[in-house]
Amino acid sequence: MVTARAEPPVAPGAYGGGFIELLVTGQTPEPQARRRVAALGAGEANVQRQIDPVFLRAEVDYAGAERAGTIVIDSSNKFLYLVQGGGRALRYGIGVGRPGFTWAGVKTISRKAEWPDWTPPGEMLARRPDLPRHMDGGPANPLGARAMYLGSSLYRIHGTNEPYTIGQNVSSGCIRMMNDDVVDLYDRVHVGTKVVVR
Repeated sequence: MVTARAEPPVAPGAYGGGFIELLVTGQTPEPQARRRVAALGAGEANVQRQIDPVFLRAEVDYAGAERAGTIVIDSSNKFLYLVQGGGRALRYGIGVGRPGFTWAGVKTISRKAEWPDWTPPGEMLARRPDLPRHMDGGPANPLGARAMYLGSSLYRIHGTNEPYTIGQNVSSGCIRMMNDDVVDLYDRVHVGTKVVVR
């Protein structure tokens, strides 16, 4: 008698946050989360889940010393602030680097792109040789609707097709935003904008 062997379950985030799990295994993480997965076409998926309201875009009081127009990323609390001046800022919920991929520093936006293509850097391919070498921009692309590149680093502020990852440590160091939010921020900032990551 032949007995079927069950495959071990995929640990949430084992491949980097969810999109890669979907590509590699056909499964998405966080089975306890309320979400709907609907096939849109070859390799595309639309994943939805309730977002904690604290991570929704809001105008808030801001007591920092940065000048208006500066982006401040509060990695530990998962917020991005666009300083408005007058003690106010626009606050956006974000996803940040998972353990071992967090960082801090000051960068500037060096380039902006709408529906950017994704070419995984060599360091990521060395860790994950099964990743695609290139993906055209679009709804299935993990960089989402917009990307703002940070200096000459490998990091960017970008959208995501995994909105349920907002408020979590999930990336390889990039700052993730919901697509609506990254479009809003993209339209408000320019190349040369200062970005402070804490």
